[in-house]
Amino acid sequence: MERILQDYPGISLKAEELDGKINFVRIFGRPGPVHMEIGSGKGTFLLGQARAQPSDNFLGIEWARKYYRYAVDRIGRWGLTNVRIIRTDAAGFIAESVPDDSVNFFHIYFPDPWPKKRHHKRRFICPDNLEHLIRCLKNGGQIRIATDHADYFEQIKNVLASRSEAFEQIEFIKPAGAESEEWTGTNFERKYIKEQRSIYTIAVRKK
Repeated sequence: MERILQDYPGISLKAEELDGKINFVRIFGRPGPVHMEIGSGKGTFLLGQARAQPSDNFLGIEWARKYYRYAVDRIGRWGLTNVRIIRTDAAGFIAESVPDDSVNFFHIYFPDPWPKKRHHKRRFICPDNLEHLIRCLKNGGQIRIATDHADYFEQIKNVLASRSEAFEQIEFIKPAGAESEEWTGTNFERKYIKEQRSIYTIAVRKK
């Protein structure tokens, strides 16, 4: 039987209902460290990490409607109260709606590599978007990235290196849901490991 996906208004945020900069205390109903995952997929990371860190707040951003709906349903069924998920364009949302110095962690796991050269400009990790991540991060805040695409990984390293005065590279800490052979434990990674693809990771901390 096909699973019937439910909406959970306490978890799903509607972009059209947000007015100005997001207020994380109001959204979550409490203060606490803020984790933002760009490209949440089916919510595997959010589920595992939010359960492991119940005192932290997690906001997932997903554009694909089918993944967004699945993730909302999944988080809702688990009854987690420290997760919110929004369906919107991540770059625009971060640029326009996320306040300065408000995020403790950005998690970017297996972003779309847009492999064709003419599409490289669509890649999320680029100089313009990095400036907004820097703006939104608190001092000491981190960006953690994983990809299976070697060419994109080179671009990621170069983009981060271009702002080396703002960051220091640190050890990539595996999320709570990652198993021994995994880096992130996401659905995409598990698929790529079965295909014997190499996984590349990097993490930086804002100075």
